[in-house]
Amino acid sequence: MKGEELSIELNEMLMSNLSKRAKIVVEHIIKYGYITTEDLEKKYGYSHPPRAARDVRESGIPLETFKVKSSDGRYIAAYRFGDLSEIDMDKLGGRKVFSKSFKKQLYEMLHGRCAICLGKFHSRYLQIDHRIPYEIAGDVNILNRKPEDYMLLCSSCNRAKSWSCEHCPNWETEKSVKICSKCYWAYPEAYNHIALKEIRRLDVIWEGKEVEVYEKLRKTAVREDSLIPDYVKKVIKRHVKEK
Repeated sequence: MKGEELSIELNEMLMSNLSKRAKIVVEHIIKYGYITTEDLEKKYGYSHPPRAARDVRESGIPLETFKVKSSDGRYIAAYRFGDLSEIDMDKLGGRKVFSKSFKKQLYEMLHGRCAICLGKFHSRYLQIDHRIPYEIAGDVNILNRKPEDYMLLCSSCNRAKSWSCEHCPNWETEKSVKICSKCYWAYPEAYNHIALKEIRRLDVIWEGKEVEVYEKLRKTAVREDSLIPDYVKKVIKRHVKEK
């Protein structure tokens, strides 16, 4: 499907199925053949370009990622249509809206904390996310959503999860729900890999009077010419060894 036929088919979908951000991506690709992260940032003002491309994929339209040179000569990501015969008609329209009551239920269940960093936030600063990425499992139990299939993420952790998932081999190949279910980004409370790499991760937040302890650690790390995470691991290893 190319040229005129492609434009007509996708424009019909634009009329009723795509979100504003997904429409911009699709219309740009129809006009120019592809869209770059630079276009998304500078021309359309999106600070997280992969999220815009993900909106299109979540709407059932396949995109390919490739590299091009930016205006300053750097290699950056660009997106173009994949095989449009593989458009997923069940996903047209993208994710469905979550009700306020559903978010409130999640917020109370998670005690107002981001599921990844465990930082405590006001509800408006937390976003609902599928534990298993939408691109892998779709919108499961859409008529009877279960809170345990979703998580609340702060914007920083949401961006980090998006980047890690989109660069995971499982995303591009098997698309296995089973593999995702064992990943940190889906179930940080019980996992055995992060994007198929044998990694363990610990996010520590210092609040209130605890900040004084952090500052002491930071100053000591600087004196020892060490990064704070490396110094903290060194302290923990020494403590565990002594025990």
